Amino acid sequence: VQLVESGGGSVESGGSLRLSCAGSGFTYSRYCMGWFRQSPGKEREGVAIIASDGSTTYADSVKGRFTISQDKSKNNLYLQMNNLKPGDTAMYFCAADEAQYSGNYEYTCRADEYNYWGQGTQVTVSD
Repeated sequence: VQLVESGGGSVESGGSLRLSCAGSGFTYSRYCMGWFRQSPGKEREGVAIIASDGSTTYADSVKGRFTISQDKSKNNLYLQMNNLKPGDTAMYFCAADEAQYSGNYEYTCRADEYNYWGQGTQVTVSD
């Protein structure tokens, strides 16, 4: 499995960026893909996760500003980031893994500890 992020950059507060993650070698029928971020001195934070059924979860800090989406035909993942704030400055990583069976014919996505990660793309938001 290979994940390659792109689309990071430097923007002013209130600006927008769209991150892309090109995936290959990923063949799970039930899977989870997500965006995570980490800034110096802070723990890694889950930003948004999307499951193979299209369900999504977002960190409270980005709800209403960020949108995660996927192109299943290309195994690509996207993160549209609007109204960016200086607190969004971080290295953003794409991650993927098989969904976890939780019983009763249901599958869930872990909040972290994914098996496959990209190399990251830097997002810097200035005042």
